[in-house]
Amino acid sequence: MQLGNEKMQYDRAKTIFNPDGRLFQVEYARQAVKKGSTSIGLVYDNGVLLAATRETPQLQARNPEKVFEADNHAGVATSGLVADGRVLVDEARERAQENTMTYGEPIPINVLAKFLADRKQMFTQYGGVRPFGLAMLTGGLTDGEPELYQSDPSGILKEWHAVAIGRGEEEATKIFQEEYEDGLSEEDVIEMAVETLETVEDDIDIENIELALINDDGFQRVMPEDLKERGFDV
Repeated sequence: MQLGNEKMQYDRAKTIFNPDGRLFQVEYARQAVKKGSTSIGLVYDNGVLLAATRETPQLQARNPEKVFEADNHAGVATSGLVADGRVLVDEARERAQENTMTYGEPIPINVLAKFLADRKQMFTQYGGVRPFGLAMLTGGLTDGEPELYQSDPSGILKEWHAVAIGRGEEEATKIFQEEYEDGLSEEDVIEMAVETLETVEDDIDIENIELALINDDGFQRVMPEDLKERGFDV
């Protein structure tokens, strides 16, 4: 009985390692991500694609966004707790504007991604707070070169050419390993994104896909009607 109480003690503590060196609250936050809708990021020949799925209940006008503009040259996609994502996206936008005002140039994507990862890592250290139940993809252009990063609830930061987060992560990763290659065109990655989301998510249609491109023309949303014009009809 005493051992069980000891485990519950570590379970409840947000900033204390258990005897096995684990932070249960961070692991629970990762479970929140695994239950979230799938978001993917793909680097192509002159930009980055970010895409996500979102469900719209029958009586709901629209579902909260999963793909956001952080700056004209940068975007963020999320999976996990929607409210947590909104908070971090607002902070990302503020950080991007601060960089522009201070240095007179757009914030490098790796700096923005590290800022978001550091914010999440900070919330694994202090008492009275919980980790963000959120994984994020941060993508865009730095000096004209496309970059794509992923951060998880613990604050781990990785750079990718193709990556997925959320409940379809494992299946989408297998697709990318088989089909992704460097130098894909814009049309290639749009097709890969739509087909991947169709494969890993059940019962979606084109209206449930949120997609954005970040390239030399800035952050551009590709609306469902645009996808239909391109010949896609999930």
